[in-house]
Amino acid sequence: MSTAATLTPAAFTTLSFDQKLDRLAEVAVRVGAGLQPDQELVITAPIDALPLVRLITAHAYKAGAKLVTTFFADDATTLARYQLAPDATFDYAPTWYYDAIAAAYRSGAARMGITGANPALLAQQDPTKVSRANVAVSKAYKPAMEIITRHEINWTIVAAATPAWAALVFPNEAPDAALAKLWDAIFASSRITGDDPIADWKRHNANIKRRVDLLNAKRFHSLRFYTPDNATDLTVGLADQHLWAGGGTTSGNGFFCNPNIPTEECFTTPHKSRVNGHVAASKPLSHQGTLIENIRCTFKDGKITHATATAGEAAINKLISTDEGARQLGEVALVPNPSPIAQSGVLFWNTLFDENAASHIALGQAYSTCLIGGEKMSNEELAKLGANESLIHVDWMIGGPTMNVDGISSNATPEALMRNGDWV
Repeated sequence: MSTAATLTPAAFTTLSFDQKLDRLAEVAVRVGAGLQPDQELVITAPIDALPLVRLITAHAYKAGAKLVTTFFADDATTLARYQLAPDATFDYAPTWYYDAIAAAYRSGAARMGITGANPALLAQQDPTKVSRANVAVSKAYKPAMEIITRHEINWTIVAAATPAWAALVFPNEAPDAALAKLWDAIFASSRITGDDPIADWKRHNANIKRRVDLLNAKRFHSLRFYTPDNATDLTVGLADQHLWAGGGTTSGNGFFCNPNIPTEECFTTPHKSRVNGHVAASKPLSHQGTLIENIRCTFKDGKITHATATAGEAAINKLISTDEGARQLGEVALVPNPSPIAQSGVLFWNTLFDENAASHIALGQAYSTCLIGGEKMSNEELAKLGANESLIHVDWMIGGPTMNVDGISSNATPEALMRNGDWV
């Protein structure tokens, strides 16, 4: 640990902001990306995250990185496109850029995404344009995305607080206070406030692995999610040869990484044709700059047959129309309501955090590594086991303090897994 490995949790508050940010940067490199000597690192980040990017870059070179390359995005210039660009251009995505990203991954580069863009950036823009642009990007990014979903390389996503995001999370605070509170929430959720964050992450990963091992030993046929008010009663069949995962993982190149900082989930692959019932979102979804609230969906034989929302309904229906697989599930995850993020009471409006506050499902692409031997299978072989294929992968939260979850065996016997949002 480079800075104050012997700090007590109380002493964390005495550190300067730059020292706290440096801790996050070190965790991002050593715990998140698991960066190795002589490995390239490719970063994508909002331009407001520049101070964190600089510290991450420094820690990457200390870890022996061959080269660190960062691609920045800017909310203002993104918004300008939707306000001013010709209509026909929204079906275009720079394939040259995404091809280069895929080439970097194939050559062995690690990936780090820094999230922090304004979750409501495109809320007032034409949802048709937003959908068209997202589809174009998804198609162009697919070769790189497949490398990620197969976990062929070590990768991670971390967060940086930004003014626009902070204003949405803490709307009643002055701008500086809102930004400070969001940073504090990120630091706490990312587990960097203890005596030794690296050791804390090792313990946290071990705890998640114990839960994952128990779930894998059960070999459930399906999961049933249900609430006392019947807002949700959803049966999610699990893919044949499904494999539970969570916390850190060893990627295909042999390097251990934590894909999400923070993480609290145990997740696996649903069977794309065995999902039935109805479900209500427990938290809003921010997707590509659009806020979608109070989602309700009905599933039949794996596909969404009806979807509504009190805000962003056009966006959710555009999303599930992206391609054939967009109406089907690619992930199901269990997260206990007592998780630190849930107990913080903060609605982050950001999937990286909110998905770790509640059990959730994901529309679209499945992770092949959540099937036994899946990382070596062809798309056709994965599909035969029930794994979904799509251009999208979008998580949304369904769990909470009233959610009950049963594991259903192959002979239809239920076993209580969660009651009132917590593990039994």
